[in-house]
Amino acid sequence: MARRRHRRPHVRRVGPIIRSPLVITFVTVLVTVGARAVAVAAPCWRPPVEAPVVDPYRAPECRWCPGNRGIEYRTVPGTAVRAVAAGTVSFAGSVAGRRYVVVRHADGRRATYGHLASITVAAGDVVVARSVLGRASVDTHFGLRDGARYIDPTPMLGQLETIARLVPLDGVPAAPSGPPRLRCRGAEFSPGRGAIPAGRR
Repeated sequence: MARRRHRRPHVRRVGPIIRSPLVITFVTVLVTVGARAVAVAAPCWRPPVEAPVVDPYRAPECRWCPGNRGIEYRTVPGTAVRAVAAGTVSFAGSVAGRRYVVVRHADGRRATYGHLASITVAAGDVVVARSVLGRASVDTHFGLRDGARYIDPTPMLGQLETIARLVPLDGVPAAPSGPPRLRCRGAEFSPGRGAIPAGRR
C-alpha cells in the first residue's frame, strides 16, 4: 500500500520581513538626515524696515571686543519698524537713552529692534509677522540672540525684488510691476511669509 504524503500547511506572508542590518541602517540614516534637514532649514524673513544697510553684522572676537552685534539700517525718521515674525514682546523701553523692543519667538531666540524714535507695543503683547513695533529714527538696529549668544540674522533675511517690465514702444502704458517679492537663498517667497524666531532681552 502506498504511503500518503503529508503536505505542510500553506502559510501566506502578508509582506516581506526585513532582517538585514544593512537595510535597517540605511533606512535609519535616511530618516535621520531628513529630520536634520528640516531642523536646520533657515527661515525667510522680510526685513524689519525697507532701507539700505549701512553697517552689517560683525562678530566681535570676544565678549567685550568691538564689533557690530546686529545690522544697522539708514532709515527715514518715522518709518514703520515691523516684526520679522510672530512672538511675544518681552521688553519695550529705553536702555542708555535709546529705545528698544525685544520679541521672543517660539524657538526661544530673541529679536531686538533698536534706536527707535517711538514704541507702539508693550511687554507682554503678542505680535504677528509685520506688526508695527515702533517708528524709526535716522538709523535702526536689528539683532538676534540665541540665549546669551549674538548670531548673524543676515542669512535669515530675504531681499525684496521688483519684477522688471518691458516698456511698449507704441506708447501704450507699461503694465504695473506689482508688489515686490521676497527672495531668500535663491528661493522665492511671498511678502510677509516667514518662520518663527527669537525674542527677549
